[in-house]
Amino acid sequence: MIGHGLYTILSAIRSGLPNLVRPTGFRQKKGSHGEFGVNEVRTIAGKDSRAPSRARDVADSLTRAIHEHRLGPGMKLNEDEVGEIFGVSRTIVRAALQQLAHDQLVAIEPHRGAFVAQPSVREAREVFEARALLEPRTAHSAALRADPEDIAQLRRHIEQEHAALADGRDGQALRLSGQFHLEIARIADQATIAEFIGQLISRSSLVIALYWRRRNALCESHAHDALIGALADGDGPRAEELMKGHLLDLLSSLDLREAPAQPRSLKEALEGE
Repeated sequence: MIGHGLYTILSAIRSGLPNLVRPTGFRQKKGSHGEFGVNEVRTIAGKDSRAPSRARDVADSLTRAIHEHRLGPGMKLNEDEVGEIFGVSRTIVRAALQQLAHDQLVAIEPHRGAFVAQPSVREAREVFEARALLEPRTAHSAALRADPEDIAQLRRHIEQEHAALADGRDGQALRLSGQFHLEIARIADQATIAEFIGQLISRSSLVIALYWRRRNALCESHAHDALIGALADGDGPRAEELMKGHLLDLLSSLDLREAPAQPRSLKEALEGE
């Protein structure tokens, strides 16, 4: 994706500003991770009462593009270009980028600007190990609480995931895969843990973009089918075991050798020739 212009990538998503990747019906408490940046945005935005909402809209669109790998790790997010694409001021763009920096999706470097974050090998391993600690027990709890409507919602979700895979929309399938895990956290009704899981899943998209070596996502979709079966049966131990195996399989699919840094600009890409 580095070869595509930022303008082309973001113009394609400007018309429909999406919501943050968050489980359906999951409401975070005011002041939690999902609400970060509101006070900062108000301070920065000055008198424009719409600025906080507009900054969040820009942040949400950038988040979705990162989750779908349309914005790759290391890609520069030029404030002027982002502002032109979304029709907002640089002040609003800065507020949006600060929010993404807090979410660890963007790195802001003095005198250089903002770049899509590039997790290190250590960070990549820690993200998936943390998920392997949290999500199996969450799946166990979800299996004990899931009602028929929850199962129906998961089945509708997996149909969307299958359709995205069948159409070759791998980026959307990846985002939907993350949402599936968030839906399980929602069903478990453990808001604090769900918040942590949401942060980890968000960062997982960057890890996969850098270190994923198995490009076929079909097996991940099959793992989700099996998880739905365990939840529908109310089988907590089986759901826990399936989730643990699923996450360990994902971890084994990462090439966690030190990867060379991605070029951050045309100049950097061509240096050394």
